[in-house]
Amino acid sequence: MIVIVDYGMGNLRSVEKAFHKLGFDATVTRDPELIASSPAVVLPGVGAFGRCMDNLTEYGLTGPIVEHIESGKPFLGICLGLQLLFEESEESPGVRGLGVLRGKVLRFPSVHPGNGTRKLIIPHMGWNRVRYDMPSPALDGVPEGSWFYFVHSYYPAPADEDVVAGVTEYGVEFASAVQKGSLFASQFHPEKSGAIGLRILKNFGEMVEGIKT
Repeated sequence: MIVIVDYGMGNLRSVEKAFHKLGFDATVTRDPELIASSPAVVLPGVGAFGRCMDNLTEYGLTGPIVEHIESGKPFLGICLGLQLLFEESEESPGVRGLGVLRGKVLRFPSVHPGNGTRKLIIPHMGWNRVRYDMPSPALDGVPEGSWFYFVHSYYPAPADEDVVAGVTEYGVEFASAVQKGSLFASQFHPEKSGAIGLRILKNFGEMVEGIKT
């Protein structure tokens, strides 16, 4: 079973429905024991970094999530679920993230770098392209330069470049996908990105079931 972490925020049901549409067993839960024992965990998210970390802590979910990732079992982070993997965010000064990946989350600049008269619309909302920086099982069958749906005002800045799986440009070039071992996370929303996004969820589900095709 694929467990989708419920911390009171985010697009949980749309992710669950996407997995069901693809034929995978998935459930939404905030049960720490179920998360700890699950073969695969998905951490989606829409909302504020600080409030989300507060909720994860209140529900006793930070430990099970980190232990799951460190065990090497498949993990998928989506949007805020990617940002929470890092150490801190400019959105919530003083709040510590899960710290699974080194680096911080930054706010997009209000103007384009190198052109101080051109404003950058925040949040970054809509379709944008992803350039791949490394091979990834999650991106198997997904063409280079594919378009995905984004909604965010902050972006990850990994301290380790070797975890960057995908890059997108929006005023600045930022890591739009990261991978480390069996961990894959995207700043974009696969569940809102049509057939090409569903391919990523299908790849993840097949990795979990061990029937990769």
